[in-house]
Amino acid sequence: MLPTDVPLSHLGPSALLLLQLLLPPTSAFFPNIWSLLAAPSSITHQDLTEEAALNVTLQLFLEQPPPSRPPLRLKDFLGRTLLADDLFAAYFGPGSPSRHFRAALGEVSRANAAQDFLSTSKNDPDQHFDAERLGQGRTRLVEALRETVVAARALDHTLARQRLGAALHALQDFYSHSNWVELGKQQPHPHLLWPRQELGNLAQVGDHTCFDCHELSCPGNLLGSTLLTSGYFGTHPSKPPGKCSHGGHFDRSSSQPPRGGINKDSTSPGFSPHHMLHLQAAKLALLASIQAFSLLRSRLGDRGFSRLLDISPASSLSFVLDTTGSMGEEINAAKIQARRIVEQRQGSPMEPAHYVLVPFHDPGFGPVFTTSDPDSFWQQLNEIHALGGGDEPEMCLSALELALLHTPPLSDIFVFTDASPKDAFLTSRVESLAQERRCRVTFLVTEDPARGQRRARREVLSPLRFEPYEVVARASGGEVIFTKDQHIQDVAAIVGDSMADLVTLPLEPPVVVPGRPLVFSVDGLLQRVTVRIHGEVSSFWIRNPEGVSQGQEEGQGPLGHTRRFGQFWIVTMNDPPQTGTWEIWVTAKGNPRVRVQAESSLDFLFFFGVPMEDGPHPGLYPLTHPVAGLQTQLLVEVTGLGSRADPGHRLPNFSHVLFRGIPEGAELGRVPLEPKGPRERGLLAAALPPTLLAAAGSFSLELIGQDGGGRGLRRAAPQACAVVPVLLELSGPPGILAPGSKAPLSLLIVSFSGPQDLDLTTSVNSGFVLTSNLSRVRLEQNESAWGRLWLDVPDSAAPDSVVTVTVSATGREASPVAPTYAFLRLLVLAPAPDQLAAAAHSPGRILTTASPASRPSPLVTRGRAGGGLAGNPWWGTLGGVLLLLGLASW
Repeated sequence: MLPTDVPLSHLGPSALLLLQLLLPPTSAFFPNIWSLLAAPSSITHQDLTEEAALNVTLQLFLEQPPPSRPPLRLKDFLGRTLLADDLFAAYFGPGSPSRHFRAALGEVSRANAAQDFLSTSKNDPDQHFDAERLGQGRTRLVEALRETVVAARALDHTLARQRLGAALHALQDFYSHSNWVELGKQQPHPHLLWPRQELGNLAQVGDHTCFDCHELSCPGNLLGSTLLTSGYFGTHPSKPPGKCSHGGHFDRSSSQPPRGGINKDSTSPGFSPHHMLHLQAAKLALLASIQAFSLLRSRLGDRGFSRLLDISPASSLSFVLDTTGSMGEEINAAKIQARRIVEQRQGSPMEPAHYVLVPFHDPGFGPVFTTSDPDSFWQQLNEIHALGGGDEPEMCLSALELALLHTPPLSDIFVFTDASPKDAFLTSRVESLAQERRCRVTFLVTEDPARGQRRARREVLSPLRFEPYEVVARASGGEVIFTKDQHIQDVAAIVGDSMADLVTLPLEPPVVVPGRPLVFSVDGLLQRVTVRIHGEVSSFWIRNPEGVSQGQEEGQGPLGHTRRFGQFWIVTMNDPPQTGTWEIWVTAKGNPRVRVQAESSLDFLFFFGVPMEDGPHPGLYPLTHPVAGLQTQLLVEVTGLGSRADPGHRLPNFSHVLFRGIPEGAELGRVPLEPKGPRERGLLAAALPPTLLAAAGSFSLELIGQDGGGRGLRRAAPQACAVVPVLLELSGPPGILAPGSKAPLSLLIVSFSGPQDLDLTTSVNSGFVLTSNLSRVRLEQNESAWGRLWLDVPDSAAPDSVVTVTVSATGREASPVAPTYAFLRLLVLAPAPDQLAAAAHSPGRILTTASPASRPSPLVTRGRAGGGLAGNPWWGTLGGVLLLLGLASW
């Protein structure tokens, strides 16, 4: 709690507001998604990162009052734990979703955590301020912050968040791994982020820094020197005589005199010999993290900073447009919908923060156009006309892949075409990318797959030629809507509807079964419930919990309004919808598709991770997809719960997660969800069932629980998930990627489920050259292989541009396995150093020289995997007192 006698006059908009949480263990800093330390009261990197971001976001909200709402009042947040839902409700209005913001913050936090697990970073002393490499560590820190700024300005916010996570990890490690706290410092180091001078007063190679310590706890093992030092870890580099170790059970250097160590990573003496200073180190790391976020805000401006962290309840608008001669009506429909969205939402909280446009035809596609300016987007879209071509197929999936790489996660992408894909070989890669980005792809196809003959054909085309669209749509949670020119204007209206804050309601059974109804539950937190039905439907009717029914007749009915466009029906239920169990009966040929969606702020995010416990940093290794045979945790973050401050307010509760196979919908397991931390934070965890992880395959997940009134509550993840056959870890170079350079990349492949005979293929942006020493590998169960790739950056590469490297592992004919993909985004930087902090502090020069690779390694090595990728997660609890501090120097 903030002391009530703290004066507030100095905390005006001109001062930097620092909100610091260091609560007692009972009311706590909350554990975040990946908080799995052995010491239950320790503060993690993720806690520091998320708390710092919330603090700076609150400062932004206080300094920039909302245009149509009362300004926020600082006193409303004193003595309260900061929650993203509360901040968004206060600034944008009650019920405004914080889902995009929390997802963006999760990207930063997972990138931060990954530094302790990735093979190219976990043992690099420069990235952790270890081994007295303090000057080199600052160089790498400033490089990562510079890359964050450059990527954000290039509107590649995913890459920016990854680099920000790496920068924050190093920054926070400085206060735990060095003796800055032991030197009695009460403020962050003044030159780490904006080095006006050299770091100064650094211990040299011949300076002894530590006494020998025989105990786990080593409070007095530092020599009485004022020199700045940090501990050595492991055997590379080796510890010189008289130097301090990092310390802890897993530090091999700590057994060599002087024994012990000085790290403050946790409250456990078994991991941290200076555990007694953990909270002091966390305090300074939090202050330094807030400074880093504030520095980025000053460099990017409020709009750029808001886009970096997706501080908006709105989604992005992304179009992929076929521009061949037969597409005039579709292009006009896209223009009308885009103009309508821009005009209706401009200046409101729901105005899209990001716009993406990718044209395609045959044989070309692109270029991609990205902007945050709605007028620029409209101008670019208005210049597109249907010209030439007119035959089929087209380069649709290539254009969609380009859009996925440039569209923010959790966005909707709309594809307008009347042709099948010429590049169907990209189907599995685009499917994997859509799932990784959590983007929903909807295809609006003005082509009847059975009878359409509008286009010329260069060859006889299969009636299944649109199947790649179905695969991508099903995997991403989107749809394929076949319609006709006369309906495209009306059907395109779903673009605006889909950009609302929609949740997906699970159906039981999930697919149409003759003679059985599709059942779904409506809770009191839903509004604007919509039923969509596709296919050769002869009849359907919908029944509410009171037994009132409505058929397929168009127009207004007793339950809602029905519209039909060919084989596509949309039924929008009257508000407020009747709570309880609803039924949908469908009579149709083939495989009709039914989807139920609604608007609600109560939704969830989910992630996967593998417990890691045989190292100095117990926690979860973040995974994009579960891997067959590898014990995996599902981590759920419920959004829209609101604040515990509401008197008598009962929070919704999710108690179980249900897994289903795709596409048949068979139940694969039902697992209890275990709450982690206070309920209002909405953190839940569950172990994936072994039956699900037994083999590669796709699955969906549903959350089951009760709303605040005890009624049934269900939500479904909009995107499908996939258990992949092998683990692929693709890591980038240790330094800057510059035009004309050659950069090494590392590839790790691990099989946990049995023998795998794999072909490896790579791809990269046009103009770049990528070579690999590994094109085929055979792995037994729990066996791994290492590969080395080399990326040649052409002299003509544009500075501040992004390059994407893709590696795929595909089973050979003798052992067919679904492909596994790894995507790595890298930034090409201009060689000149960037004056990152000149505006914020001083004209001091910032070092940007890339350090050489820290260790040679064989191109391919093999070894047993799995020993460290198993175990039970340890969750910590954290917390403290809300403190507000102003720094006049900012």
